[in-house]
Amino acid sequence: MPRAIWTGTLSFGLVSIPVGLYPATQEHEVRFHQFEKGTTSRIRYRRVNAETGEEVDYSDIVKGAELPDGEYVTLTDKELEEVEPKRTKAIEINDFVDLAAVDPVHYQKSYYLAPRGEGAGKPYALLAAAIDKSGRAGVASFVLRNKEHLAVIRPYQGILMLETMFFADEVRSVKSVIDNPPDAKSLSKRDLDMAADLIGSMTSDWEPEKYRDRYTERVNELVAAKSKDEKFETGEEEPEAKVVDLTAALKASVERARKSGGSAKSGKSGGKGESSKSEPELADLSKSDLYDLAKSLDIGGRSGMNRKDLEQAIRDAQSTQAAS
Repeated sequence: MPRAIWTGTLSFGLVSIPVGLYPATQEHEVRFHQFEKGTTSRIRYRRVNAETGEEVDYSDIVKGAELPDGEYVTLTDKELEEVEPKRTKAIEINDFVDLAAVDPVHYQKSYYLAPRGEGAGKPYALLAAAIDKSGRAGVASFVLRNKEHLAVIRPYQGILMLETMFFADEVRSVKSVIDNPPDAKSLSKRDLDMAADLIGSMTSDWEPEKYRDRYTERVNELVAAKSKDEKFETGEEEPEAKVVDLTAALKASVERARKSGGSAKSGKSGGKGESSKSEPELADLSKSDLYDLAKSLDIGGRSGMNRKDLEQAIRDAQSTQAAS
């Protein structure tokens, strides 16, 4: 089991439950180091004085805050420690609010809250079930890594999830970012109905597993190919989007989505001879889609294939599967 990044109590009213805090997410992006070109020598950075160019020892470095007039106020570690929030070992629920009323723009990072120690399981389970039944979330505050955090505590798959939040003054208003928001009053009923039809035809169940970080996958495969001195076929550039007539674009999109949905249904109910017709034409797929299809078919050497090779390899693999 991973190590908790924070331990303490979850408190509401006179009830206190020992809990631990665990990160609920992890990034999988490729981490790069820097090297001098043509060598295997790592690049290192030094802390230097911008005016003298001389290196400065870490113990001689202080923090500074810039003022509106461009001047700076320097602060020592001791001065900053004096204004730090009081360290507590409690997550205190102050209010309960409707979960649907909390806009996701306020969410910052997700953590699992888990009960700790004997006797914590029952009150924890009771609180989790009660919050789930109420449709509400607890609004809490606590100190993590010398910083005070606002958080909501909500039910998630039978346990409690803690979401750290941006404070209200940390969320930009729409008007501060977009000068002229679009006016919905100018939309015609016809266009709105077609857009609604398109949304309806594209609606499906939420399946997070089907959405992948293709860029990171390609970078990892590029690294693997280069480590074996293998050829790696780069992807084709996607055509630049063009501004077209809105009504015509919506109409074409709806027709395309309906045909795609109809093909999928006929493929499920048809016989063996009909199923191949319901499959999308390989020529209509992007190279990225072809690559994903080749990956699902476990086609070896796909990273070094161009579009034509991918199409042929997929056809061969599909023919082999059909024959078996």
